Amino acid sequence: MASDKSSDRASVANEVEITLGLLNAIERDSGLTQRTLANELGIALGLANAYLKRCAKKGLIKVAQVPANRYAYYLTPQGFAEKSRLTARYLAGSFNLFRHSRKQYDDLLAFCATRGWRRVAFAGVGDLAEIAILCATNHGIAVVGLLDGQGGEKFHGLPVVNRLKDLGSVDAVLVTDMEAPQAVFDALIQILPRERVLAPRMLNVSREMPRLAEPTTAAAGEDG
Repeated sequence: MASDKSSDRASVANEVEITLGLLNAIERDSGLTQRTLANELGIALGLANAYLKRCAKKGLIKVAQVPANRYAYYLTPQGFAEKSRLTARYLAGSFNLFRHSRKQYDDLLAFCATRGWRRVAFAGVGDLAEIAILCATNHGIAVVGLLDGQGGEKFHGLPVVNRLKDLGSVDAVLVTDMEAPQAVFDALIQILPRERVLAPRMLNVSREMPRLAEPTTAAAGEDG
């Protein structure tokens, strides 16, 4: 029984890794072929095709036919959100989470200090916020509070609110949410200048969403 559970967990982890790799590859190059994708992910061509079809069916990617009977693949807004969610899920099970996150939040807070952004908030309560709070003390940064959907609580003595304006003057916001970091980022840039919303590389947040090509009705075809 224990062996079956371990096998199931490994299968789920492998699926997350493949799907995340696929979405990252498409974001980098919408014109990649299925054979290139399969080679990059280290999987069989047929499996790459199956994952593309699955992602298209879930609405994570759009498929458009381009000249020479080839296909181009584009992430949808849902695909961007799923890519970020899977990244956080993948990182949550990583033994290197603390090491990577501490270094990247330290760099972001150092960047804030060089810009004179001394009053910052964090968007998301949890392990990443705790790490970021520790890093802030190294840079003379005042953490004025945290944003969270519930609000009304305190986290490490800091206020937790559900509206940014309740924290008063804020120079920048750092994304520390691991559940839906892309959605959090997208919401924040509606109320703050984009350059003042920061997220560590490890969360895989896309700062720009490319224009989606008009999709055809074709599924992920065989393009070799």
